[in-house]
Amino acid sequence: MENKRRVSRQIHIGEVPIGGDAPVCVQSMTNTDTRDTLSTVAQIERLKDAGCEIVRVAVPDEQAVEAVATIKKAIRIPLIADIHFDYRMAIGAMRAGADAIRINPGNIGGPDKLKKVIEAARERRVPVRIGVNSGSVEKDLLAKYGHPTPEAMVESALRHIKFFEDNDFDLIKVSIKSSDVIDTIDSYRLLARKTDCPFHLGVTEAGTVVGGAVKSALGIGFLLLEGIGDTLRVSLTAPPEEEMVVAYSILRALHLRERGVELVSCPTCGRTEIDLIGLVQKAEGLLKTVVTPLKVAVMGCVVNGPGEAKEADVGIAGGRGVGILFKKGIRVDKVAEAELLDRLIEEVERMTGEKIKKGES
Repeated sequence: MENKRRVSRQIHIGEVPIGGDAPVCVQSMTNTDTRDTLSTVAQIERLKDAGCEIVRVAVPDEQAVEAVATIKKAIRIPLIADIHFDYRMAIGAMRAGADAIRINPGNIGGPDKLKKVIEAARERRVPVRIGVNSGSVEKDLLAKYGHPTPEAMVESALRHIKFFEDNDFDLIKVSIKSSDVIDTIDSYRLLARKTDCPFHLGVTEAGTVVGGAVKSALGIGFLLLEGIGDTLRVSLTAPPEEEMVVAYSILRALHLRERGVELVSCPTCGRTEIDLIGLVQKAEGLLKTVVTPLKVAVMGCVVNGPGEAKEADVGIAGGRGVGILFKKGIRVDKVAEAELLDRLIEEVERMTGEKIKKGES
């Protein structure tokens, strides 16, 4: 199925284009104390290595504002400052060098203070993400709609967009997220018909790695399949590096971005004669640092494994005491069971030209 991309206006965060015909961009947010600049920079570097293209940090106070300047000088990807409640933090973060800011206009202190933020952003040409969540819809809209329905969230977002545009500022990106997948999808669909602002996708408070990955894949995936979305963040209650794995898995499954290894493995059955689950877990740990797009199969049956994974670039299939290495479904070598994983890693290194750290599994 070919998805027709929604036409959105293009902005730039740092040197990264957002919207228009630019690729869907992967973002994340640090969970370190921003004021601990060493830990924050170290985590941002790990995120960058895992594929993060734009990173966001919390800026709750003046000390964090000062840290933004230090962090910005030390990293190599655009930096977004996440602001709530105090408009002065937003202005300070922009002065400290943030490439963009994220605010919820409804909690920044009222129209006059919001205008001051807009003036500072206009002066520095700093884009602003307008963030609307189901938990932050204005009281009058809750009274009108009864609860934070998609219609309520969209009306809130349009109200904020109009305020920015009426104040001569259009470097806007919008997110309109709920922890409910269906509400998230319906909200973005409705908003997409009413504005050409670029959209940041996500299912907020999605949960732990498994549950959050499922909710994110459904919410973000449905929208991307319809051509809606310009940046995304997979929100997980987990180290943020884990978000990159899920984000790129979603994009790869929809044929939107190709990065890293797509691991194909069978669910095991009564023919399985090796510890396939353990083998796959080790393979996944080792292969997660690979950047080159590659489809790798780890199968539990030498009889049907290669045929079932014939579209894989390379793979292994295990049997009792012995297994095979195959490429595109064709057997190329017989390997002792104990050496299967090492042989697979060697072949991936040969095909990609990347060195895989054996301590990563």
